[in-house]
Amino acid sequence: MTAGTTTEAAETTPAREAGTHPGRRDESRAPWVRPLVALIVTALFAVPLYLVVVNVFKPGGHITGSPASIPWPPTLDNLKATLDRPDNLYWDGLINSVEITAVSIVVLAILSAMLGHYLARTRSRFARVMLLVLLAGLMVPPQVILVPVVRILRLTHLMTTLTGMVAFNVGYYIPFGVFVFAGFIRSIPIELEEAAALDGAGRWRTFWIVIFPLLRPATASVLIFLGVWIWNDFLDPLIILGPVGGTTVTVGVYRALGEHQSNYGQLFGLMFLAALPVVIFYFLLQKHFVKGLTGGAVKG
Repeated sequence: MTAGTTTEAAETTPAREAGTHPGRRDESRAPWVRPLVALIVTALFAVPLYLVVVNVFKPGGHITGSPASIPWPPTLDNLKATLDRPDNLYWDGLINSVEITAVSIVVLAILSAMLGHYLARTRSRFARVMLLVLLAGLMVPPQVILVPVVRILRLTHLMTTLTGMVAFNVGYYIPFGVFVFAGFIRSIPIELEEAAALDGAGRWRTFWIVIFPLLRPATASVLIFLGVWIWNDFLDPLIILGPVGGTTVTVGVYRALGEHQSNYGQLFGLMFLAALPVVIFYFLLQKHFVKGLTGGAVKG
């Protein structure tokens, strides 16, 4: 019995060390599959970025002839022409986009964190129903509710104003923020709040002094996601702001397209400058990005 057991263990040990298992498919038969898939996915994202970058530094006459060629010699004329437009299309759009995005994501982060904390720590049926209602809001496209939103903004005299645009962003994107914050708060031990309560801290003070500083990863994720979505939004600013309320950088790209002719050099320059602030914003907060998304994935 002992000799047979020893022989069986000796036979199975090399198989375990080799990482094989009876009935398990050998993944080493096609080691090129994963790199190929990664290369294809990377190309899908990299090719549009490559076309934008190379055409920014290329004379306008060379863009239509060879859009994928390397710009040689490179030129900054497209960027200068975009920045020096007489109608200030880029600068006006940049100011409006920064104001709308900054105010929207700050208000969303604060309200979402507070509401997410309440729903994560409350075990009542009302809290569960409220969370389901908010999650259902994630499934509704903004185009579906745009008509009633416009009517409400007209009744409140917020149509064609930056305040109305911010109010729309807060109302539409708050379910996503609540979803991220609630999941992350569930991973924070409740004993921290109980200890603060024993020291005499109220619920309001406990949230701001104890809980909110721990939400930096989740806050970074919410700021990045919502910042990119709001910055890149096209249809909602086009309808809500209209020609009277101003323009954003994305709407400015649309308005830079002429009906009968287009300056593709300035168009690519405007696209490049419009995307640059978002890229910088992401790199500033990227170290907290993944941690904030996966913080509430284990405990729930």
